[in-house]
Amino acid sequence: MKIVAIIPVKTFSKSKTRLNLSLNQREDLCRIMLEEVVETISNTKNIDKIIVVSKDEEALKLTKKFDVIEIFDDDESGVNHAVSLADNYLANNEWDTSIIFPQDIPFIQSEDIEDIIQFSKSTQSILVIPSRRFDGTNALLRRPHNLMKTHYDEDSYKIHLEIGKSMTSNTSLILLRRIMLDIDNQEDLKFLLSHNEKPEFCTKINQIC
Repeated sequence: MKIVAIIPVKTFSKSKTRLNLSLNQREDLCRIMLEEVVETISNTKNIDKIIVVSKDEEALKLTKKFDVIEIFDDDESGVNHAVSLADNYLANNEWDTSIIFPQDIPFIQSEDIEDIIQFSKSTQSILVIPSRRFDGTNALLRRPHNLMKTHYDEDSYKIHLEIGKSMTSNTSLILLRRIMLDIDNQEDLKFLLSHNEKPEFCTKINQIC
């Protein structure tokens, strides 16, 4: 079984606009979150490859050291389009499973990813891990990788569950706390810092913010 992680990355300067931070602070935050997420995934035993899809050349340069597959998203029209570019690449290569992760879940640990993989034992599986507020999808496993198109930015976790169930009975909602912790607004930022699960990473955030 070959498993690929897909990370769509929005241009740093256009990201996290709901945070009460300057442009430079937001860009720095995006950099350290992306690096933390990619490093964690790259250190996960059962992830064979990482695909980073982005228009941001800095993001692609930042992740190059982790030997990722880089896909340049010149259109940058949203997460679904970015994932479709990765799917097109996978269609021409031998991959069994994809897991889509956002760039803003820096508390993720390798064991969380291994848990997702362990949950997906069927040859056809859809696993959905929602955000903390249950208003988005913070991880989406598809086996095979082309089993379902994605539907981000549309109350996505509910739609992914509904469509997944129409595709396979092996569709599940999985609650993994650290993956559910994303940083989208100031409240999220304070909430994550209060938990301090990765002290070194939290120190980096405090130095920025």
